[in-house]
Amino acid sequence: MPFDERWLKLGNAADFLRLDGIEFREYQFNIIKSILNHGSTLVVLPTGLGKTLIGVAVIADALSTGKKALLLAPTKPLSEQHYESLKKLLKCDEKDIVLLTGTIHKKERKELEAAAKVLVATPQTIANDLKSANFSLDEFRVAVFDECHRAVGKYAYTYIANELAVKNALIVGLTASPGSRRDKINALLGTLNIKHIEARASNDVDVEKYVMPKYVHFIGVDIGEKIRNMAQLIKPIGEESLKSLREMGLANFRSFESVPKGRLIEIGNHINRISAKGYKFGALFSYIRLLNTMHAYDLLVSEGIYPFRAYLTSLSSREEKGRAVENFLSNKSVVLAVSMADAAIKNHEEHPKVKALCDVLLQYKGKSAIVFAQYRSTIKMLSAFLNENGYKAMPFVGKKEGVTQYQQQKILDDFRNRKFDVLVASSIGEEGLDIPSVDLVVFYEPIPNEIRNIQRRGRTGRFRSGDIYIIFAKGTKDEIYLFISRTKEEKMMSLLKNINKKLESENKTEKILTGSQKTL
Repeated sequence: MPFDERWLKLGNAADFLRLDGIEFREYQFNIIKSILNHGSTLVVLPTGLGKTLIGVAVIADALSTGKKALLLAPTKPLSEQHYESLKKLLKCDEKDIVLLTGTIHKKERKELEAAAKVLVATPQTIANDLKSANFSLDEFRVAVFDECHRAVGKYAYTYIANELAVKNALIVGLTASPGSRRDKINALLGTLNIKHIEARASNDVDVEKYVMPKYVHFIGVDIGEKIRNMAQLIKPIGEESLKSLREMGLANFRSFESVPKGRLIEIGNHINRISAKGYKFGALFSYIRLLNTMHAYDLLVSEGIYPFRAYLTSLSSREEKGRAVENFLSNKSVVLAVSMADAAIKNHEEHPKVKALCDVLLQYKGKSAIVFAQYRSTIKMLSAFLNENGYKAMPFVGKKEGVTQYQQQKILDDFRNRKFDVLVASSIGEEGLDIPSVDLVVFYEPIPNEIRNIQRRGRTGRFRSGDIYIIFAKGTKDEIYLFISRTKEEKMMSLLKNINKKLESENKTEKILTGSQKTL
C-alpha cells in the first residue's frame, strides 16, 4: 500500500512517522488532531481499531518540538510489543527509543533514561525511579498511558500522572473501556488531568466499516438434578446465616441467592467497625459462615462439582479455621454434599456447562479458541476434561499460581505456533499480554464487569470475523450477571458522551475566564 498523502495534514508530526503502507482511517486522523487541539485526552476505542497508532502519532508530534515522550504499559510483554511498534512507526534512530523494565539495573536505567528521546516502560519502573530521584520528567512533553483504566487507587499510573500534572505534560489515556460508573470515570479523568474524551463504539459510522464482525451466542443450561440436590443441602445454611444478620440489623436481603458480592463486602466492613465485642463476635460468626456458604454454593451451581469440592478441601486444609468455618465444614448437610461430590467426580460426572463447552468446541475443531474461566480450580478441571476428550488444551494462569513470565510466554508461543488449539485462561488472558487473535472466545460464565467483558471479546475478531459464546446456568447468578454486564456496556457510552459535554463546557468557561484575566 503506497503512502497516503492525507496523513501529511498532521503537520510536523508526519515528518517523524513512517506511514508507508499505513491505511488512512479518518477516525484515527480526527482523534489525533483532536488531541493536539484539546490537550490531555481519554481515547476509548474497541480492541483492534488502532489505538497504538494514535499514541505514536502524538509522540511524533512531541519529537517534532524537540521534546521527549513516555509510553507506559501495565506489563513487560505489552511494553515490549509497544517498543517494537515504535521502532517500526517512528522516523528516528532506534537507539533513541528505549525499553525500560525492572530487570535492568538501576544505574543502567538512569543512563538510558537520560539519553533516550522516547521511553517505553512499565509504570512501576518509572514510579520507582521518580521516587528515588533517579529520573526526571522535566523534558517530557507527552505521556501515553495504555490500558489507562488502571489509573486508580495506589496503582503506579496514579503517582506518575500526578508528577506529570506538575510539568503540564500532555497525557493521552488509551483504553477499550473506562468502566460504566460516573464516579469511577470522573476519578480517572481527574487522575489523568483529562480535558477531552474521544470515544467510539463499534457501531459508530466512522469506525463501523473497520470492525470485523463478532457473533455473540448465548447458551443456557439447566444445572441438572444432581447439582440441584447438592445445592439444596447447602442453601439452608446460607439462609440461616443471612436471617441471623438480618435480625441483627446488618442485612436487609430476604433471599440468600440475591445478595450481591459487593454488598456482602460492605456488610463485612461495617461489622469490623463495630466496637461492642459480644455483638461483633456473633455478627462475624454469621457473616463468615454466610461468606463461605455463598462461595461454595456459587461454585457448585455456576462452575462445577470439582471447583466446589476443591474449595471445601482448601477450607479443611487451613491451619487456623475459626469457629464459623469449623461449624460450616462439620454441618451434616455439607458432609453429605461432599460425599455426593466425591461420588460424582469418581464417576466422571460434571456440570452440564462442561458438555455445552465441548459441543461448542466440536463445531470449531482444529480452530484456535480461548476459554475464559474465573477460578483456578475451574481452569484445572476444564483443561483436564478437554484433554481427556480429544482436545489439545493448556491452562493459562498468572504468577500468583506459581507460573513465571517465561512460562507464560512459552505457552503463548506454543499457542501461536498451533501446538495446541484451546487456551483455558484466567483473567491474565484479558489484557496486558500479546495473545494472538483467535477464531473463538468462550465465556465459561458471565462476569458483571464491563471492562473485562470488552477485553475478553477483544481477543477475537481482530483481523477476521470471530465467534463469542457465553455459557450460563439457568436460574442462578449467571443470569443476573449476564443482564448486568450488557446494561453496563450500554450505559458506558452514554455516560462518556454526557461527561465530555460537561468537560467541553468547563473548558470554554476556563478560556473565557483566562481571557478576561489577561484583559484585566
